[in-house]
Amino acid sequence: MTTKTIESGTVADAYLALLADRGIDYLFANAGTDFAPLIEAYAKAQVLGTKVPKPITVPHENVAIAMAQGYYLKTGRPQAVMVHVNVGTANALCGIINGWRGNIPVLFTAGRTPYSEEGGLMGMRSGEIHWPQEMRDQRAMLREFVKWDYELPNVETMETAVDRALNIAMSEPMGPVYMTLPRETLAAPISNYRFSSPSRHATPSPAFPDTNAVDRAADMLAAAEFPLIITRAAGRMEADVAKLAALAERFAIPVFERKHHYMSMPWNSPMHLGNNPEAYFDIADVIVVLEADVPWVPKHKAPRPDCKIIHIGADPIFENYPLRGFPCDLAITGIAGATLPALSEALVAREKAASSRIESRRRKLAEARDKLNARIATSLEKVRNSSPIHPGWINHCINQVRGEDGIVVKEALTPSEHMHFNKPGTFYSLGQGGALGWGLGTALGMKAGAPDKLVICAIGDGSYMFANPIPAHYVGKAEKLPTLTVIYNNEMWNAVRRNTRDVYPDGYAAKSNREPLTYFEPGTHFEKAVEAVDGYGETVNRSDELPAAMDRAVDQVARGRQAVLNVVCGTG
Repeated sequence: MTTKTIESGTVADAYLALLADRGIDYLFANAGTDFAPLIEAYAKAQVLGTKVPKPITVPHENVAIAMAQGYYLKTGRPQAVMVHVNVGTANALCGIINGWRGNIPVLFTAGRTPYSEEGGLMGMRSGEIHWPQEMRDQRAMLREFVKWDYELPNVETMETAVDRALNIAMSEPMGPVYMTLPRETLAAPISNYRFSSPSRHATPSPAFPDTNAVDRAADMLAAAEFPLIITRAAGRMEADVAKLAALAERFAIPVFERKHHYMSMPWNSPMHLGNNPEAYFDIADVIVVLEADVPWVPKHKAPRPDCKIIHIGADPIFENYPLRGFPCDLAITGIAGATLPALSEALVAREKAASSRIESRRRKLAEARDKLNARIATSLEKVRNSSPIHPGWINHCINQVRGEDGIVVKEALTPSEHMHFNKPGTFYSLGQGGALGWGLGTALGMKAGAPDKLVICAIGDGSYMFANPIPAHYVGKAEKLPTLTVIYNNEMWNAVRRNTRDVYPDGYAAKSNREPLTYFEPGTHFEKAVEAVDGYGETVNRSDELPAAMDRAVDQVARGRQAVLNVVCGTG
């Protein structure tokens, strides 16, 4: 067994060294009085050349959480975030809720207000705030939204605690974990502290599917006249995209990315049939719900009663959702990366018997795909010169400048049909917990994880305000992470207005045509926020001006300068 030894110092020194040894590249931090031992440890590490995670000063906690999540999604390595006691934890809760529902691992930590009043203990209370800030159970604030929580009591348990935190965060279904770090603990002296390197606490391998259940699914699919697949998150692991495409194309099973969080199916595949599976619910006789928490909204449209429903995923019934009652004739627990090849293999054994249905379906799907392409092309022509600018035109213009490798982080609640992605890891629409404002920080984290890629954050005006733009743009400048932000500025909460009309289609609010609490005052110059940190900002008011504006903004990003386009648009 190989060990590393820290001869002397503090728990904070050992903690940072242990994080670095476990593959933590960054500590995204928003500091307070609880950070004193860590700040001293960082200063010491700079002098001594000790390997520690790079400290990133992030002036808002939700930006820090989003950066850690974005970095993980591009690298596969979970990162650490630290905030200031209970108030920092409270500010970070929205990001943690999104990570919880999105199964994104983060080692989330916070200081714990010093607990000792007297006795001269290193790190004891030293300021008035240390009394009113203490809570009886700080970790209770977010216990429902993390997989594990713990308070570090001493250095003797530190290696086990850190390894357990990372093991649990990375075990499927993945998610954030939380650990509090008392100032007295971090400041405590150590002597000849040893820890294993590499870790001897291995993360468990993910669940593989039951072969009997896979055979049952294959029987159902082979016998079906018109099966289809609905997914929201099959592309979370980039390698799984090719596995889904291979299954769909060989057996002529159309795939729908409904309100998808990741690029899960190449657009240029003949089996990609868009984002609207509801259009085929009247003829579908088997539906595979693949890593999709909400495959349809029953109020609007549901599959026919005799349609067989198969749910597949690391947690196919989403057991942490208090209520989720979608029909389920077969549920298969297993990660997509293992289940899709197993299902393909089982279907091969049934391929000959099902060949006539497969080829008949393939011809019909080719016609459906042609109609889809024609409709999208016609739609684009309609919105090309619209006034105000149509969100679909913004999508198209982004699609034109990003290239095949560019990454789009989309926090604008507009249909994505004019954005076409063929490479895994190029599209993200997260915020699975419903907390707005994740886009700017996620884009920064992705840029840190993929510095050679163009990263574009497509975000609504309301979400932009939620995203703490000044802190986010500050980090972009300080850490040299140039990204392009495109704001869909429709001067309203369109989602709120739309849902009000859905509930009360003939109500007073709908008839008013200017529903209370949904509109913003016009003329807000969002592009000025990035100018505060010497970034490039521009307002676009006309459709014909947008392509050139996009080119100018991308050129600024290529020169190392972050850019913001404030695109004044309609609702579409």
